[in-house]
Amino acid sequence: MQALSIWPSKGVSWAVHNLGSSSVPSRRRGRRKLRNPEDSVCHGRSLGFLWVSSSSRSDRVGVCCRSPKFDSGCGLFSGYSKLQILLLCERKTGPFAASFAVAWALEQQAIGNEFVKENSKSIEGLSGHGEDVYCLKVDEVSNGNGNDNEEEEEEEEKEKEKEKEVVVENGEVIEEKSRNVDVRALARSLELATTADDVEEVLKDKAHLPLQVYSTMIRGFGTDKRLDAAMALVEWLKRKKETDGFEGPNLFVYNSLLGAVKQLGKFELVEKVMNNMAQEGILPNVVTYNTLMAIYLEQGRPVEALNVLEEIEKNNLSPSPVSYSTALLVYRRMEDGHGALKFFVEFRDKYLKGDIGKDAHEDWESEFDKLENFTIRICYQVMRRWLVKNGNQSSIVLKLLADMDYAGLQPGRAEYERLVWACTCEEQYVVAKELYTRIRQRHNDISLSVCNHIIWLMGKAKKWWAALEIYEDLLDKGPKPNNLSYELVVSHFNILLTAARKKGIWRWGVRLLNKMEEKGLKPGSREWNAVLVACSKAAETSAAVEIFRRMVEHGEKPTIISYGALLSALEKGKLYDEAFQVWEHMVKVGVEPNLYAYTTMTSICIGQGKLQRVDAILQEMETLGIEPTVVTYNAIISGCARNGLSSAAFEWFHRMKVGKIQPNEITYEMLIQALAKDGKPRLAFELYSRAQNEGLNLSTKAYDAVIRSSQVHGATVDVSLLGARPPEKNKRLVTRKTLSEFCNLADVPRRAKPFDRKEIYLPQSEGNQ
Repeated sequence: MQALSIWPSKGVSWAVHNLGSSSVPSRRRGRRKLRNPEDSVCHGRSLGFLWVSSSSRSDRVGVCCRSPKFDSGCGLFSGYSKLQILLLCERKTGPFAASFAVAWALEQQAIGNEFVKENSKSIEGLSGHGEDVYCLKVDEVSNGNGNDNEEEEEEEEKEKEKEKEVVVENGEVIEEKSRNVDVRALARSLELATTADDVEEVLKDKAHLPLQVYSTMIRGFGTDKRLDAAMALVEWLKRKKETDGFEGPNLFVYNSLLGAVKQLGKFELVEKVMNNMAQEGILPNVVTYNTLMAIYLEQGRPVEALNVLEEIEKNNLSPSPVSYSTALLVYRRMEDGHGALKFFVEFRDKYLKGDIGKDAHEDWESEFDKLENFTIRICYQVMRRWLVKNGNQSSIVLKLLADMDYAGLQPGRAEYERLVWACTCEEQYVVAKELYTRIRQRHNDISLSVCNHIIWLMGKAKKWWAALEIYEDLLDKGPKPNNLSYELVVSHFNILLTAARKKGIWRWGVRLLNKMEEKGLKPGSREWNAVLVACSKAAETSAAVEIFRRMVEHGEKPTIISYGALLSALEKGKLYDEAFQVWEHMVKVGVEPNLYAYTTMTSICIGQGKLQRVDAILQEMETLGIEPTVVTYNAIISGCARNGLSSAAFEWFHRMKVGKIQPNEITYEMLIQALAKDGKPRLAFELYSRAQNEGLNLSTKAYDAVIRSSQVHGATVDVSLLGARPPEKNKRLVTRKTLSEFCNLADVPRRAKPFDRKEIYLPQSEGNQ
């Protein structure tokens, strides 16, 4: 037995037999008798019969199959006026039963809802053996537009007059004057046709078939990308109408052709198809207009697509849900989220007033919910596109979110979180923060990865305090932060502490350390050292000592940077004995000094007046392979200048030259000021002239010191040789000790309460801040 694909010509019943015999339903000249209608499933030893009624008053269909060669069953489906059936049987290959499936689809959502796509490859592929697969596909459609009840009744009467008798005797189905059409085979014979003559050559010996057959083949040609065959078939139908008086192409044929043109993207043929419809006197229906809207959408002509929707209403037609959804897609293509929202609000108003939803064949309540969800989806997609584009689109995203709230449309948590992931630029932190607030207020849960992303984005936008607030929410509200959350927040603290270190804003450094401990974040050596350096720069000796003590008490091992910052703070506080104690302890615990520590110790030794100790330190540096730099010699010369040791400073200047270390502006300025103050204007003048010859630009302080010393001590110095007085250099910013400037720098909230020095010793509780 060969695989079957059967299409009825004009009858009301279809049958496949030769599978066995049994009792089956039968129909005789308008009378229908269905046996055992209450049985939904039946089984038999050898039975094969399928019966479908295409009468609009018949709403039941039954299928029952059984054969020794096949494992199959019987099912009864009822209550549907439009039905598609796919019957597949496979030959038994072993003791296990082969598969048997019946699949059907109700109310096919395609152009006209009238036909089923034939695809032999997909069917044959289920079994792997085409000769072992038996296929029967039946599709009942209404030959009309569904809007004219009188035409439907007339068509039904015609069908009744053309009913054929079907009799079952001895397991054989006898059908009187009925014809079966193999649509698939017929379409294959026409797939190479390019003109109406080619179609005539194939169909000249065949009787005229229902238009449903031609419409189905046209749609199949569109799927198979054979538009020439589809166009040729339509031209042949037009010729047959003119020559033989047969029924020409109807609305469904042209809708199928228009759909094929859309599938293949041959948009230049759209106007030709529409002109042919007009010439034939066929008025477009909603399906036609929907197809035109989709075509304009694919062509990138959104304005024309929206004009089609207006044309539907002008022609006294009711737009379908597909019309409205296509219009929303147009706004999506234009990336006009505000337009899509306005369109839906207007549609909703009309629907609530009863102006839309009068078609009984549509479940408008369900369709309205779908369109509402679709609008939310469109707005979400548009906002995502705005966020990933170059440029700051944050303002329009926030406006659309506000407009959606006003319209009563709220995206779900998933959409909000995806929008957060789309925020990657610094300027978009306001959108991310707004989305985060919405998720927290409207939903019970939030993804931890989303929170981590927001923390990262806040840090990128230099909104570290806002990032800390997100972390606090994780601790208080959940979800529990993970290692990535911890690392992100600690990195933000490091940025703030680094800023405090560079600017010498030691108070905020202390507060940040306390804040970390309050939130369960353990400061590391990097964090402690940042605060120590800030205290050292600010010459806050007592604060540096206390921070160092706390660092040790928290189990953090001090590094050479810790000791260096503490030594520098003690040197600036002139606590030289304590500094030597720290140095001895550092060496005892095995921390090797670096260049900075040695340089600090030279200043401490000079402060104590132990110049011989300075030589010992330089020799120790040489032994360890640490070469002194201009910074080291500047520290020694500056120390001598501060302590009135101008001769010693001048001697170290010569040793610096012997060591082939080039002096800089600081070297000359400190030495010139020391000599001028010590009553040696001529020597100061010579050093100033040497610096000018070396191309160094000294400050006004050195120039004024030479002039003032010459005048005070009556030195005969040619002031004109010094040249013009140097311009004032930009004043170096004084180390910032106030909190307000740091608040501006780090975008942290200002505190009205003054800094309490107790904060240095114990972390302040959150309630006391």
